[in-house]
Amino acid sequence: MANDTTSKVFQIVPFFFRADDKLNIFVFLLSIYFTCLLINIIIITVIYIDDHLHTPMYLFLCNLSIVDLCFTTVTVPKLLHMILTDNNTISFTQCFTQFCFYLLFGTTEDILLFIMAYDRYVAICKPLHYNQILGRKNCLMLIAGTWISACTNSLLITKAASTMSFCHSKVISQLFCDIKALIKISCTGTEMFFMLIYFEFLLLVFVPFLCIVTSYVKIIAIILNINSSYGRRKLFSTCSSHLTVILLYYANGASVVLIPQSRYSELLEQICTVLYTAVTPMLNPLIYTIRNKEVKRAMMRLVKGK
Repeated sequence: MANDTTSKVFQIVPFFFRADDKLNIFVFLLSIYFTCLLINIIIITVIYIDDHLHTPMYLFLCNLSIVDLCFTTVTVPKLLHMILTDNNTISFTQCFTQFCFYLLFGTTEDILLFIMAYDRYVAICKPLHYNQILGRKNCLMLIAGTWISACTNSLLITKAASTMSFCHSKVISQLFCDIKALIKISCTGTEMFFMLIYFEFLLLVFVPFLCIVTSYVKIIAIILNINSSYGRRKLFSTCSSHLTVILLYYANGASVVLIPQSRYSELLEQICTVLYTAVTPMLNPLIYTIRNKEVKRAMMRLVKGK
């Protein structure tokens, strides 16, 4: 059974299509989306304009804001359109395009969070070699390699997913076209897809997460060896924002994947998906802004026009 991407459609049926107060949900999602756009655009603008923030850490933070902005844009506008029009159909082409970009930005964020953890590791554990290890050329190569790797991974998995047949159903009980939703309704052609998914999880999710954990174990060991309590607080404050973002990102991501099957599993999965794809990208720049004096100073300079 081959897929005809020009004529076939999926039906996306999120939890709010069975609710009476669509207007409240629309306002909630719209407010989160615009807040996410506004905050991330401000972070990107401040880092781009202020020369004091042209350092490796803020280069990576700028890319994280770009990813968060795009990550939310892939899913939320389509949801808002479905609520307004009561049209929950999506063509195969639109579905796999959304799937492709969702994977692209999700994978990019996984790798970026690891690179940012490595940046903090070098800054704290090897401060004398920081400028040599994370010089301008090396940072640009890391960023380019991140985007190229994520793009390649996204195209390969999307290609494998598009060859699957969906004979069980065309109804997706999720907010958008994601991996779990497509697997649930697929019937044939999943062998290559599963093989790529396992490889991707090992190489681009588990390995970066393991490297992040290793980096912070070494960072914490260095901090605990400092005799001064002020020195410990000062060093920990340099990586506390990133550590908070990592915990938030992986906790929400794990909750989407690991929810056990039950009567309310689909509802819980979709609520966790909203947190993962909309709320977390909005909170990330807020966490960095609230806890980062350099960013706040740069914002004040921008507001004052200096």
